[in-house]
Amino acid sequence: MNEDSMYKMKQVRDSGRGSFARYRKLTYGDLSLGKVIWAELLVTMIGGLPGAAGLFLRSRLYRTFFGAIGNNVIFGRNIVFRHPEKIRLGDNVILDDNCVIDAKGESSKGIAIGNGVYIGRNTIVYCKNGDIEIGDSVNISSNCQIFSSNSLRIGKDTVIGAYSYFLSGGEYNYKDETPFAQQSGMGTRGPLTIGTDCWIGARVTILDAADVGDRCVIGAGAVVNRPLPSHSVAAGVPARVIKTEL
Repeated sequence: MNEDSMYKMKQVRDSGRGSFARYRKLTYGDLSLGKVIWAELLVTMIGGLPGAAGLFLRSRLYRTFFGAIGNNVIFGRNIVFRHPEKIRLGDNVILDDNCVIDAKGESSKGIAIGNGVYIGRNTIVYCKNGDIEIGDSVNISSNCQIFSSNSLRIGKDTVIGAYSYFLSGGEYNYKDETPFAQQSGMGTRGPLTIGTDCWIGARVTILDAADVGDRCVIGAGAVVNRPLPSHSVAAGVPARVIKTEL
């Protein structure tokens, strides 16, 4: 069970309210009841609507429940938004089919997605009381996971290959005798920053606090568990620098 699932289960168990109140808190946070009902109607009626009609209606009607939203935002089919009042979208953002954008948290700022960002099909961008900032013109391929219980920043013009996993926070304390399944999974060694103009191959894992400098290239399948300097080529498990000064 991943960090997100355990967090959601804990919220549901800890709440003494009815099922709708718990669902509303988990999915919409502090969004007003009127906006919750409006969002539910929209998702039910047009969330999966195919073709040009679906794209047009979602681009017009979904605008009403985000914290901020720019122009010409395109929403694919069956996208899941949680705590949309803490999601900020720039101009010309494209969110492909089946994405999850989840900004849940009690004290965090949430998720900020810059201008011209593309987020591929089935990709999950989610917080557990953390913050995520995605810079302008970032391209995130399909089936990626971007998670933060601390702070995660991706610099502008960076390209991320399919099935990659970035993790800011989400650590457990193996010295604590508490069973792992009962821990919060919110331990962290510090923020995670991905520099500008990086090329990150498919199935790359970048772990908590393993910062990546500007204009780095990371080979497919690498596991980055320590900081990488700018202008580096790195590959392997764990990732090692094999060339610098690109």
